[in-house]
Amino acid sequence: MGIIDKLNKNFESRVRLGIMSVLIVNDWVDFTEMKTLLNITDGNLASHSSALEKSEYIEIKKEFVGKKPKTSYRVTNIGRLAFKDHLNYLEKLINSK
Repeated sequence: MGIIDKLNKNFESRVRLGIMSVLIVNDWVDFTEMKTLLNITDGNLASHSSALEKSEYIEIKKEFVGKKPKTSYRVTNIGRLAFKDHLNYLEKLINSK
């Protein structure tokens, strides 16, 4: 199995890469902030975050603040490890000759 085969398919999308990158360096990030940071649509964020949640890489918290719904995201321990492995394999691929 080559290095490229070890890359995590869950992180092939630029949106998912962006979500994980933001969450690795932040605790909880709310929907609006994430959407603004990544410059993506509501639907894009919802579908990609849902896929990452299904893989148990992120946690999604839905709550009400006053009468307004608020959605927030954070990376799980499983997600942190999987993303770091992915980055390590990317680095090995870049540095291989």
